[in-house]
Amino acid sequence: MVTLEKITWDNWEACMRLRVTDEQDDFISSNMYSLAQSYVALLNDELPPMTYAICEDSNVIGFVMMYHDTAEENDYSEESYGVCRFMIDRDFQGKGYGKKAFAKALELIKTFPQGNAVSVFLSYHPKNEAARKLYASFGFVETGDISGGEVVARLAL
Repeated sequence: MVTLEKITWDNWEACMRLRVTDEQDDFISSNMYSLAQSYVALLNDELPPMTYAICEDSNVIGFVMMYHDTAEENDYSEESYGVCRFMIDRDFQGKGYGKKAFAKALELIKTFPQGNAVSVFLSYHPKNEAARKLYASFGFVETGDISGGEVVARLAL
């Protein structure tokens, strides 16, 4: 069963060891970088990012990092959540874990853990067809915007 688990002393090193395929390496920041960003945000922002280990039973198989923005904090003038990192380790790809894990992430967002929102935003590398298909399968629609060289997509809640 796929679950989202808080990052703890027991699983943070496993999160850091996760890797995507060589072909996907340019598509996403490392988990080390993401955990460092999370730490800085924790110390400086009003709400900490929501970082989770994606687990299958007791195995850490992926990582997800989400956040909440007020209408004043983002470029879209609406209360929203964002998924800024989502990855499944190369050894666990192609087995349906990504779809199950992303569904869990959206379930969590829809509980509005850090405040109300009307949408979820994310972005992905324009050549990352696997990400495009995954997110579209959940109803994400490309906005036409490009942020940091990545395609922006939105899901209405």
